[in-house]
Amino acid sequence: MPGDICRHERFYRDVQGNWQRKYLLVLAGTPAGDVIYRLLTSRAHGRPTAPPCFHGLPYPGFYLGVLGGPLTADSWLDLHHADDYDGVDFAADLAGGPMRRIGRLPTPTPCLALDCVAAADDTTRQQEGCIRDARAGLECG
Repeated sequence: MPGDICRHERFYRDVQGNWQRKYLLVLAGTPAGDVIYRLLTSRAHGRPTAPPCFHGLPYPGFYLGVLGGPLTADSWLDLHHADDYDGVDFAADLAGGPMRRIGRLPTPTPCLALDCVAAADDTTRQQEGCIRDARAGLECG
């Protein structure tokens, strides 16, 4: 569901071959059943806190603040491109695999984040359409 925050315990392997954890934000689904998402980061790397939606270089992002739970530092949504998550794999990973839902963005943040990601340079036209459709399904006002 758009706005869900998930923690993936085995998102990628580092140079030593160890699995690394990543947090991701679910944005929308595709007509094929895949999941559009973006990663969360606590590394500012020049990303501002205001305005929250930043499309500039070198690190575009959307400032989310401190989300709570295991996310105790300032967090940004990384607006760089991410391939859609295969829907079957996503469901399996969430059902009993290496990923679990840990929370949800508080209203109205999902609406603002969806607007920001939809307008990002690295968002494909298909992703933008799906994200805007998902936003229309939320009570964004």
